[in-house]
Amino acid sequence: MADFYPFLIFWCLLILQRLVELWIARKNEKWMLGQGAIEYGHEHYRYMVWMHLLFFLVFFSEKILLNREMSNAWRWLLFVFILAQLVRIWALFSLGRYWNTKIIVLPNTNVIKKGPYRWIKHPNYLVVSLELLVIPLLFNAYITAVAFTILNIIMLSIRIPMEEHALKNHTRYEGVFQSCNRFLPKLLNKCDK
Repeated sequence: MADFYPFLIFWCLLILQRLVELWIARKNEKWMLGQGAIEYGHEHYRYMVWMHLLFFLVFFSEKILLNREMSNAWRWLLFVFILAQLVRIWALFSLGRYWNTKIIVLPNTNVIKKGPYRWIKHPNYLVVSLELLVIPLLFNAYITAVAFTILNIIMLSIRIPMEEHALKNHTRYEGVFQSCNRFLPKLLNKCDK
C-alpha cells in the first residue's frame, strides 16, 4: 500500500475542510438567526450529518481493509475534484453570510444570483454529489462511491424540495430562478431570462 500516506494526508485535509465549513456555517447561522431567519429541515439535517460522517468512515475502511490502490485515472479524477472545490469556494463566497449547511432563510431578503448561481440553482449540491463519487473513485473505493451516491440522491430528493419551498415562502426565489435548472447549467446563456 504505497499510497497510504498520500491517502491519509488527503483524507485528513478533507476532514479539515469540512470542519472549517461547519465553523463558517455556525457563524453564519448565528448571524442569520439574529436577523430573524427561520430554519427548515432540522428533522433531516441530523441524517445528512450522519451520512457525511459515515462517508468518511466507510471510505477510510474500504481503502484500508480492502487494500484499495490509487486509480489509474487519478489525474482526471483529481482534476474534477479540484474543479469542484473551486466551484464550492465560488458558491460559498457568492452567498457570503447566507451560506449554510442548514436550511436557514432570512425572510424578504434579495435572492442572491451571482457567481455560479447565475447558471444553476444548486451549485453546492452539485459539488457534493461530484465529491461523493470522485473522492472514493480516486482510490478505487467503488462500494463507497456507489453506496453514498445512492444515499445522497435520497437525501437531496428530500432536502432540495424543502429548501426551495422555504425560499419560495419567504423570498422572491421562484421568480428569480424560474428559468434556471437545478444542476445542469444553461449552456448558451445564463438563466437570467
